Amino acid sequence: MAQPIPLEIPPRNPRAELRSRLEQAPEQHAEAVLAAYEVLQELHSHGVLEIMRGALAASDEILEKVVDGAKTPEAIRAIRNLLFWRQILASIEPEWFKGIFQAIPEGIAQATAERDQPVSFFRLLRRLTNKDSLRGLAAALDFLQAFGRHLHSLETHSPQN
Repeated sequence: MAQPIPLEIPPRNPRAELRSRLEQAPEQHAEAVLAAYEVLQELHSHGVLEIMRGALAASDEILEKVVDGAKTPEAIRAIRNLLFWRQILASIEPEWFKGIFQAIPEGIAQATAERDQPVSFFRLLRRLTNKDSLRGLAAALDFLQAFGRHLHSLETHSPQN
């Protein structure tokens, strides 16, 4: 009858495998190791390692202070407001912001250029009837109407004192 072939797998030695990989690593990754040493030296030269060491040593104290600061009603309101503003800013098209922020320096430049000219009611009225001024006024009125509508809804839904 046929005899089974004995299969003997030598036991795996993970430490020997790691040691072998570690011995070969400097040759295989010489450039990366040198770059890592250079980065480490720059961090040391700029004092970043000292800051990190200090932060790690005082991590419990720092964490306590951060948590104590975050528990205040003001911090909670600030965090809520930031989350609210994130939603608002996400709903506004970037082109609209671009238009607003491009108009600011333009308007300031025009206002400072005409600073020496006397302000007259009729000149303001003429500028007010300009199509760009009317478009801006219409946008401002739309904003004021929406703001008033939301103020009214807040007043009707707020608890009475």
